[in-house]
Amino acid sequence: MRTILVATNFSKTADNAVRYSASLAQLFNTKLILFNAFKLPVHASNTYLSAATIENLIKINKDRLKETALGLTKEFGIEVEHKCSYVDLEREIDSLMETHNVRFLVMGMSPKSIEQNLLGNPTTTLISMKKFPVLAIPVNAQFTGIQNTLFACDLMQGIPLKTLARLRQIALKLKTEVTVFYVEKKIGELALKNNALDKIDKELEGVTYLYKNVKSDTVIEEIEKEIKKSNANLLVMVPKKYGFWGSIVHKSKTRVMASGLNIPLLSIPVE
Repeated sequence: MRTILVATNFSKTADNAVRYSASLAQLFNTKLILFNAFKLPVHASNTYLSAATIENLIKINKDRLKETALGLTKEFGIEVEHKCSYVDLEREIDSLMETHNVRFLVMGMSPKSIEQNLLGNPTTTLISMKKFPVLAIPVNAQFTGIQNTLFACDLMQGIPLKTLARLRQIALKLKTEVTVFYVEKKIGELALKNNALDKIDKELEGVTYLYKNVKSDTVIEEIEKEIKKSNANLLVMVPKKYGFWGSIVHKSKTRVMASGLNIPLLSIPVE
């Protein structure tokens, strides 16, 4: 049984992501794991603290996490585990994903700001690592079912079969209709496009889906418009891989969308 892992720092944004995750775990009939990467409070990190004091602070954090887990089990009727480690989230997450056979990582999505757009946040950092699926939940998103999913993709870049397989599994679990949406800056090679569409037709068997495309130079704006037009409850994107210099020149569209979006964003990496 594949589990769902949700990271929390007990903020309002994280608390909302936890509750959204619990609803998904209930729908998927799967286990939920709460994870907290413990960090010392700013005022405490600037002073000398004994090992015993640090251990006590960690215990308080673990007790808070345990209380949250018990509350979710009672409210949603699901199995909930909790884990707290004195390590950075980025360092621990790979091990947790593999050890617990995690379907995807869930994190809160920070409100849009100039700082978020330029520097990113923990959620966009993990998305840019492109090693596992990340579901980013906006602070005001409430789970009421996911009827419409918008899959924004680049047909000319190709879509890996594993990515489509993950999308199919999730779409069938959610019983959601998928809109395959692509933006063309110019008319692409017909053969490449048809090959990509044939691949999607084959891999999304059993899923209710349709195609939409527009020609535009403003990809992000077109995606935002389509979210409103289609009343999408979930946006799915595939982050591109860039080399070192390419990552400096290019700004990931997935990363930009993962800051300030009004609906959840599922990033499915290229494996």
